[in-house]
Amino acid sequence: MTDNNFIADQFSLLSKLMDIHGENSFKSRSYATAAFTIEKLPMQAADTDPQELARVRGIGDSAARKIAEILETGKMAQLEEILLQTPPGVLEMLQVKGIGPKKISTIWKEMEIESLGELLYACQENRLLHFKGFGEKTQRNIQEAIEYYMQNQGSFLYAEVSAFYPSILTYLQQQFSADAVAVTGDFRRQHPIIDALEFVVAQPIDKIKQAFQTAHPPQLLEETTDKLTYKLRNGLVLRLYSATTHFGARLLATTGPVSFTDKFHTLFPGAWATSAGTLTEEILFSTAGLPFIPPYLRDIDGVLARSTAHESVITEADIKGIIHTHSNWSDGSQTIEEMAETAIAKGFEYLVISDHSKSAFYANGLKEDRIREQHRQIDSLNAKYAPFRIFKSIECDILNDGNLDYSNDVLATFDLVIASVHSNLKMPEEKAMQRLLAAISNPYTTILGHVTGRLLLSRKGYPVDHKKIIAACAEAEVVIELNAHPRRLDMDWTWIPEAMDKGVLISIDPDAHATSGFDDCRFGVLAAQKGGLAAERNLSSFSLGRFEQFLLARKKTKGI
Repeated sequence: MTDNNFIADQFSLLSKLMDIHGENSFKSRSYATAAFTIEKLPMQAADTDPQELARVRGIGDSAARKIAEILETGKMAQLEEILLQTPPGVLEMLQVKGIGPKKISTIWKEMEIESLGELLYACQENRLLHFKGFGEKTQRNIQEAIEYYMQNQGSFLYAEVSAFYPSILTYLQQQFSADAVAVTGDFRRQHPIIDALEFVVAQPIDKIKQAFQTAHPPQLLEETTDKLTYKLRNGLVLRLYSATTHFGARLLATTGPVSFTDKFHTLFPGAWATSAGTLTEEILFSTAGLPFIPPYLRDIDGVLARSTAHESVITEADIKGIIHTHSNWSDGSQTIEEMAETAIAKGFEYLVISDHSKSAFYANGLKEDRIREQHRQIDSLNAKYAPFRIFKSIECDILNDGNLDYSNDVLATFDLVIASVHSNLKMPEEKAMQRLLAAISNPYTTILGHVTGRLLLSRKGYPVDHKKIIAACAEAEVVIELNAHPRRLDMDWTWIPEAMDKGVLISIDPDAHATSGFDDCRFGVLAAQKGGLAAERNLSSFSLGRFEQFLLARKKTKGI
């Protein structure tokens, strides 16, 4: 079924292309409004009477007719027509962060540039500086954004790969057997970004190749005596290693990273020498006299030197509460009541509602009067749902000078405050550190949200000195968020060991804008496992009682 997100994307793209082509700005804005409205609909457009849709503010008769057209044909004629008039390279520019429709229009029509390669070259030649609205800083930002975009072509988020991984695994197991197939490589190590999905198969290479000689085979990129590399239709690389003998050793070697396997080989050559009859990695580790080291931990420097087992690393079952959620009071799509009932149904003990603060006007941030009103509703719902508890929080903008978005009197009304940067993201490290350190020193800051503001494969985020941030959080007793949204996963897992060493708590938070977002905790846990995070060092693993005690003790310590 064609869902609301697909329909909204069609309207959004039409609006942007109309701006690029210089068409009626009033109509393009109306389609942008329709896209926003459709995405936020509480029901599916496909299940709604067209006349009812036409009466929804922000949609109207014209958009409702186009929705019906999409539902009937799967496409929109007006969009198809304008796409035919748009060079593919110009369309691709929309995928690059920081280049909006108006600038793309200038690039195409005035600069006569029709591809990202041409645009990158023009930046390197400083040609953009000759056009209105393209200063030196803008040109530099465009160049960096294109370079970043090009570097990440063919890469996927772990969450994206995990969606179709089961079907590929099932296919391979059906062709061979469950015991003959094992996932390996970056995906097995739970790396946040995946360039290739890899498997070890206990079959000769010709048998593996035969399994892919179908009516619509994937593109074969490389073939060797023990490896096949394909490109799937979605662009992901699929790599298959043949291992008719030495299966466990082959799995260990291909799982990586190279630094780990090289060290293992150097320190424990005897384990590899006895691997001819080895079927599992566990036997290799046992032969080396080591506890089994889970693949997700193998990226940590020095992990082979540890003599203890690794059972204490956090699991998804350790998450007791949902921290950092947005309701329809700001830019979330569901009510606080709906969020709470879903959390209860999933077995969580508490929910932290942290809508946006007033400076985030684009996200319907809460002004002081609406905060009071929301708190009254939360009090009412807490009486209804006890012993489950909803905590009053806010995702408070860290302003340009490092201050938080409200006065201390207002901040004091919250149970906890998540402080995050959302504006002026293109700043040097000195400025970023000034803002973050000032926010950390504020006694009302409980959690520092998504430390770098990055969006994986889309935005690098602002540069920070993680060691200084962690040290400051340790001194101020501020928790650092590991934002579990699969496009953020920020703070990066590589800094978890440093945070644990300094006694800083991490909080795996989904940043959920709908109840479906609760499930993103899984991806936060997978990232945290790579850093060896223990459940007792994760704030959202605290039971309700312990969480309440933590908040009360912190306020007492801070004198607030």
